[in-house]
Amino acid sequence: MDKRYEVYALADRHFYDTPDRTAGAAEAAAPLLEAARRAVPEGWEAARTGDWLTLTPLGADGRPQPGPAQGWKVHSSATPANAERIAAIVWDYCVPRRIPFKFVPAAHLVHLRNAKYATRDTSGKFVTLYPDGEEQLHTVLRELGELLAGFEGPYILTDLRWGDGPLHVRYGAFARAYVVDERGALVPAVRDGEGRLVPDRRTPSFQVPEWVTLPEFLQPHLAARNTTTVGELPYRIDKALHFSNGGGVYAGTDTRTGRKVVLKEGRPHAGLAADGADAVTRLERERQALERLSGTGVVPEVRDWFTLGDHRFLVTDFVEGKPLNAFFAERHPLLTPDPDPAEVAAYTRWAVRIHRAVEQAVEQVHARGIVFNDLHVFNIMVAPDEESVVLLDFEAAAPAEERGRQVVAHPGFFAPPDRRGTDVDRYALACLRLALFLPVTTLFVVDRGKAAHLAEVIAGQFPDLPEGFLAEAVAEITRSAGDEPSGIRPGAAPLVDPADWPYSRDSMVKAILASATPERDDRLFPGDIAQFSDGGGLGLAHGAAGVLYALAAADGIRYEEGERWLLAHTDPAPPGTPLGLYDGLAGVAHVLDLLGHRQRALDVVEGILTERWQNLPSDLHGGLAGLGLVLAHLADTTGESALGRRADEAARILLGRLAEPAAPKRRAGLLRGASGPALFLLRQYERTGDRTLLDGAAVALRRDLERCVVRPGGSLEVDEGWRTLPYLGDGSAGVGMVLDDFLALSGDRDGGWAEARAGILTAASARFYAQPGLFQGRAGLILHLRRTGDPDGRLAGQIAGLGWYAMAYQGQLAFPGHQMMRLSMDLATGTAGCLLALTAALDGPDAAHLPFLPPPRRPS
Repeated sequence: MDKRYEVYALADRHFYDTPDRTAGAAEAAAPLLEAARRAVPEGWEAARTGDWLTLTPLGADGRPQPGPAQGWKVHSSATPANAERIAAIVWDYCVPRRIPFKFVPAAHLVHLRNAKYATRDTSGKFVTLYPDGEEQLHTVLRELGELLAGFEGPYILTDLRWGDGPLHVRYGAFARAYVVDERGALVPAVRDGEGRLVPDRRTPSFQVPEWVTLPEFLQPHLAARNTTTVGELPYRIDKALHFSNGGGVYAGTDTRTGRKVVLKEGRPHAGLAADGADAVTRLERERQALERLSGTGVVPEVRDWFTLGDHRFLVTDFVEGKPLNAFFAERHPLLTPDPDPAEVAAYTRWAVRIHRAVEQAVEQVHARGIVFNDLHVFNIMVAPDEESVVLLDFEAAAPAEERGRQVVAHPGFFAPPDRRGTDVDRYALACLRLALFLPVTTLFVVDRGKAAHLAEVIAGQFPDLPEGFLAEAVAEITRSAGDEPSGIRPGAAPLVDPADWPYSRDSMVKAILASATPERDDRLFPGDIAQFSDGGGLGLAHGAAGVLYALAAADGIRYEEGERWLLAHTDPAPPGTPLGLYDGLAGVAHVLDLLGHRQRALDVVEGILTERWQNLPSDLHGGLAGLGLVLAHLADTTGESALGRRADEAARILLGRLAEPAAPKRRAGLLRGASGPALFLLRQYERTGDRTLLDGAAVALRRDLERCVVRPGGSLEVDEGWRTLPYLGDGSAGVGMVLDDFLALSGDRDGGWAEARAGILTAASARFYAQPGLFQGRAGLILHLRRTGDPDGRLAGQIAGLGWYAMAYQGQLAFPGHQMMRLSMDLATGTAGCLLALTAALDGPDAAHLPFLPPPRRPS
């Protein structure tokens, strides 16, 4: 579960959005800080960017006052309680001294920056000051540090703390600059000692660039920071299990006894829950709950409780076994195309038995007067005997008599606001009944009425379930006390069947167009949270270009207002916009050209070629393979020979990299593996007839196939070490697409190609996939099956399976995005990608396809 998505699910109940765009009710409950409501001082400029309000002094010419482009910046942390006063003090300090600064302008945004799953590299940063040189830096730290003495705030992990107050320092960029890093990504940059742009590292630990000398006045503070170590503890830290903004969880050993233990860390003022409790408070709640439950056998026993460097630590027994979620990949019977009825029956018995064990454990917790409040598949440890369970992570637990609401929970088990006290756990138990068979209960965050539909699907796939097992769960999930938010439709069925074509096509198009927000600058269509990265609202995977591409593929639909938006927002593109095919400007240029805006496409590509594009990684998503495909295509359609030469240069670079030994832990797949370069080399071979390109494609494909493993049942999937993937983007289906093209062009039938192709088709034919999207879900497998000609007749079943995730937006068919906590309209994760796949499946592969992946030419 990617916890970043929870923060982006706060502002809108339908779509992921930036946390600063909170709904009107939240703004009314948490208005702007007083400092943010002040009039802009004369001779200053104010600008709101994301969740920052920036104040910049102006020069005599009315332009921003010139200052250093980089240096030591000062951060102040804050708590929601003291943010108002700190902002006012900083304002009153900086304005008379004409020091540029910015701050987070509302208390609820301060809370989000300090929340449990806020990003650790930005956590705690409430105010940023930009001193002009080390002398002013020292003055600011001394003077402002005195003014803020006694104010509390979380430790900023990227910075060095000044004394014991809220001020911190870090060396970094003041002005925006970007560079392609060693991984080929476009990242924020600073200039090194020789004036070269290098990445501005923002890892969650204090680091001084090698060409920078730490000022002498900061040395004592670094020494004080380094005095806190774990060396004197009676515990050895063996490995980190988990990190959040609230602290880490570590597996360790008690050196006095040899007992295996877990150490759980709580950072003060950080890791805030919805009720404002920080990680230390929540850790104290967990300790109290576990001590009250001691001796039940269904929770770990507490062994120690101590403070180290202001951080609290809870030590408990290490629980042997595996978390319940780990069993899905190992034994879920729908992970194959034709499940054995005996295995389905055995899994049904096992799942019902485990659910009963969890129920009994929860009953023991309730008998001691505790509500768990965070029951889900990751917090249930199944013992090695697979008969008993232990419940983990009681930081959200509360006394039953308080009858409180849930404040921290997994989205797929998060109770509605009418559930209180022990009813919260009963709701989670009901969700668990469905999740054991179809682990997609995060859909209930969008519409709990989906429970009835999923129960119907489960009953059809698992016919041996006890009578009433599912009906009782649906009744519990959908019952309401009458205070549901607008739009929740308990018991409602999907409005449109994806197989009802072309009605479903028209419905998806209506949903996509209804979601458009041309009045916004950061996005045109709602999609994945990735679109909120620099320039992400433009791109092919998650931005406007991808949706416009899919609409054009669906019966040639043109959205003229959307095209005007894309033209306006590429004149120029935002600084820092990535350069690649799926993540950035190359893909935008390709779509603009396809839509008839050729000159703008050429202008965008000209801008790309002014960057150090040769340093891009090799992949299709954001690297040389994707850029090379766009350059070659534009060279052919425009006659611009210089673009063709750049495409040839990209091919030579890729062939040179393929001649080097492969990295042992390299990624595989269409988007980020060697299959992307293989695709580009195949297209270049078609253009030039140069056999070396075809041979290079074979090398690249073999590299990706070496990263694949055969699963039980015969499916061939990409092995990531901790999971295997069949999907189009990072899994084996994308490899299979390029393999089909290679076989069509080469006619090669030796070397195991046929066996690999068959295994990939099996991987694309399973009964269950966790998500619907194009790159990481069922839609991509639909596209692959249709492109192969569906030799085993699996396509209709996969289209029917896509309906398992069908949702409604304004009465029209839509699909949830990545993590399935909100709907998405983008190409990679959402409705546009499903539209593309279904158009290809139901109108024919010539009707719609991914860029540069039309139906393969069949060998004669």
